[in-house]
Amino acid sequence: MFSTGQLIFAGLFLVSFILIMIFSYRKDIRLHQKYYKGSIYVLLGFILFILILLFIKTRLNH
Repeated sequence: MFSTGQLIFAGLFLVSFILIMIFSYRKDIRLHQKYYKGSIYVLLGFILFILILLFIKTRLNH
């Protein structure tokens, strides 16, 4: 399906992208702590909302 070169490129791209994202996040960690203090609750709210929708969907299908 994919050639060896494409798989190598995808792997290198993925590793380099993750390393750059980690480096960028660590560089700005003080700003994140200052300006995005309550953002974890928003994330948890979205996850809870999606779980509730999935629960309702599975209950209605049975």
